[in-house]
Amino acid sequence: MAELGPRRKLAVLAICSMSLLIVSLDNTILNVALPTLQREFGTSLSGLQWTIDAYLIVLASLLIMSGAAGDRLGRRRTFQTGLAVFALGSVLCSLAPSLGWLVAARVVQAVGGSMLNPVAMSIITNVFTEPRERARAIGVWGAVVGLGMALGPLVGGLLVDSVGWRAIFWLNVPIALAALALTALFVPESRAERPRRPDPVGQAMMILLLGGTTFAIIEGPGLGWTHPAVLGSAAAAAAALGTFVWNARRVPEPLIDPRFFRSVPFSGATLIAITGCAGFAGFLFINTIHLQNVRGLSALHAGLYLLPMAVATAVCAALSGRIVAARGPRPPLQISGAAMLAGGLLLAVAGDRAHDAALFTAYVLFGIGFGMLNAPITNTAVSGMPRAQAGVAAAVTSTSRQIGQALGVAVIGAVLAAGTAGTSAAPAFAAAARPAYWVVVGCSAAVLVLGTVTTGRRAVRSAARVAGLFEPAERPAAGASTGASTR
Repeated sequence: MAELGPRRKLAVLAICSMSLLIVSLDNTILNVALPTLQREFGTSLSGLQWTIDAYLIVLASLLIMSGAAGDRLGRRRTFQTGLAVFALGSVLCSLAPSLGWLVAARVVQAVGGSMLNPVAMSIITNVFTEPRERARAIGVWGAVVGLGMALGPLVGGLLVDSVGWRAIFWLNVPIALAALALTALFVPESRAERPRRPDPVGQAMMILLLGGTTFAIIEGPGLGWTHPAVLGSAAAAAAALGTFVWNARRVPEPLIDPRFFRSVPFSGATLIAITGCAGFAGFLFINTIHLQNVRGLSALHAGLYLLPMAVATAVCAALSGRIVAARGPRPPLQISGAAMLAGGLLLAVAGDRAHDAALFTAYVLFGIGFGMLNAPITNTAVSGMPRAQAGVAAAVTSTSRQIGQALGVAVIGAVLAAGTAGTSAAPAFAAAARPAYWVVVGCSAAVLVLGTVTTGRRAVRSAARVAGLFEPAERPAAGASTGASTR
């Protein structure tokens, strides 16, 4: 692909960011509408979990395949297809007559969304070839993802209270259509020189693993942990994991190449993405329900309460990319883990006695932590990898984010369901929230520890060795830099 001029590069970055904004918004924008959906459709807590996790599971399951499809069929073509399907899914969501139809439409939405995140990152990686330039572009990408996820509750609350929950999905359609047209004008077509082969067995096992695990966690408290459906889904997930690993060792180009995980920074980024996003999704799930069902706030007021978290996320996400470019990923990861840990601890200790000042402090701390998280994860994952593998590496970390969010909602929801024992009474929910916050604390502590031990000189050397396994003659995705701190 020919080198583009600075203005064309900025246009490409803006278009990719536009599409990522609606996908990341949809990860969290529905949270603030959950009490409204519960009242309108008369659903249980597990039903609310499925409106979020159906989207996240499908998104996580297909991200890697979509990234590989973009490398093989053309990144611009795949990106445009994703935008069109995402817009269609959004229309179907807005028309859903029941919770079941809404969940099904969310699946369609996720199929389109899966073609956007990894393909957009692959486009950015191939357009921004200079290491520091790429780090800044990834910083913008991380800021957009973080901002979209953090702004979701505020935008959702405004739309739910002013128009209705269906307007949440109307918002996506004009943005997706505008991005579709602009992509045709400004984004160049590109393909990998040697695209990866499909791995249908690995893809099927990924879907079964994530779906079975999530079903068991969400439905376990309601059906009982020994119910045949729960035990069967857990057994199917375990079998899928074993088959996935076996298949990855025998096929030439597996869905996820096990050699990636020989890189300490890459493995660390994957685990940090899972634990950090699980903590964030769980924290948001608790608070959007708590603010409305326990404190009696409207959807808009609940979104306004969460505004400090959105602002802190936006500011720190932009700052994080600059820190990564200058100092490597270790400082922002340590700040992220420490801030999220402090916010989670504050609410875990205070419980339902937390005053507004404590809530706002916790939200700001969590916003700082989450804002610092995305840029170092992505940069670490793609740094040192050959450019032909950058799309797959980015897709793995994007998948890890969605897995983390799905598990966070599933686990936190299961803890809340077990604590409330089927009642929606405010005192029961407030009591159940305390152990749920301790789960968030554990996830945050994992980010802090992993962010420290998986970055450094030894990590740099392991990343360089792994890069040599993939076409040693090819230029790495970030030049000589691995993105890991050498301090």
